[in-house]
Amino acid sequence: MLTTTLLLLALTTAAPAPSSERPSSQTLPSQAPSPQAPASQPSSPQAASPAKSDASLPAGAEAWSLFGTPLTPPAPSADALKDLEAKLAEAKATLAAKPSDPDALIWVGRRTAYLGRYRDAIDVFTQGIAKFPRDARFYRHRGHRYITTRQFDRAIADFEKAAALVEGKPDEVEPDGQPNARNIPTSTLQFNIWYHLGLAHYLSGHFDRALDAYRSCMDVSKNPDAVVATTHWLYMTLRRLNRQIEAARVLTRISAQAEVIENAAYHRLVLMYKGELKPEALLDQASSGLDKTTVTYGVANWHFYNNRRQDALKLLRTIVPGPQWAAFGAIAAEADLKRLGVTPSPAP
Repeated sequence: MLTTTLLLLALTTAAPAPSSERPSSQTLPSQAPSPQAPASQPSSPQAASPAKSDASLPAGAEAWSLFGTPLTPPAPSADALKDLEAKLAEAKATLAAKPSDPDALIWVGRRTAYLGRYRDAIDVFTQGIAKFPRDARFYRHRGHRYITTRQFDRAIADFEKAAALVEGKPDEVEPDGQPNARNIPTSTLQFNIWYHLGLAHYLSGHFDRALDAYRSCMDVSKNPDAVVATTHWLYMTLRRLNRQIEAARVLTRISAQAEVIENAAYHRLVLMYKGELKPEALLDQASSGLDKTTVTYGVANWHFYNNRRQDALKLLRTIVPGPQWAAFGAIAAEADLKRLGVTPSPAP
């Protein structure tokens, strides 16, 4: 238990300057303090990173990684690019016809982000905030893209503002920009606010605050997809806080028969946490792209808080660097490596 606590401590405190992986014989203190980062330490991996401005990004890059390397979106296929550009053009035409419609402006921002133009999308949502300052949706979407571009503190501020704006109001279904196989939206505005606020705190190493956000998220998780996604991050957060009994308790409502439409990777991971699936099977079955990144991070994290540091680091370094850098699992892997002071694998 002490060894596990010490390993968790390494992931909840600010990282020293990046280095290659330390020997397993590294001396650790005999007593573990509270798993929360001391107030005198940087609050997040981004705070410990060298400040770099967007203006200094090389052509084609959309963000700086937490290790100071430029991040460039992978090029979509020709057919996908044509479709994405056509949908953005349609959204812009709708906005031109309805310049006072906040929905039209939101769709321009969302369609811009789907093209990997995250900084331009942030600018669109910022325009929306200036024009519709009481519309929580603009803060919710801008906060999401602040997470994508590793600006966690700004994301937290946006989601907290959005949460304040929707307090006491009925929830609303959020339409999908990239519909699932059944074309059934599975998330709501309030779900997305709390879900992403929890994620931003998790990425920053504020696990106690992430826990509060994910509990609020569970309150507005009303379908199997939302419940499974929230359970996955809530469980990982509790394990990071070394609260194993509570973590086990949150898994009880998830069964193999849950009617999940789009969050199948999270569902499989939760079943693994319950001991119903083997991690090796999950890794073997994971397809390429987002699914593989999500599963690999979940399994790596599971190894880490079960005192298998080397197994965890091996998997984390298969994610970072990689083309799926906008995926939440990839951002979390990057943040963990940063906190641990472990240099990512060289880019292929």
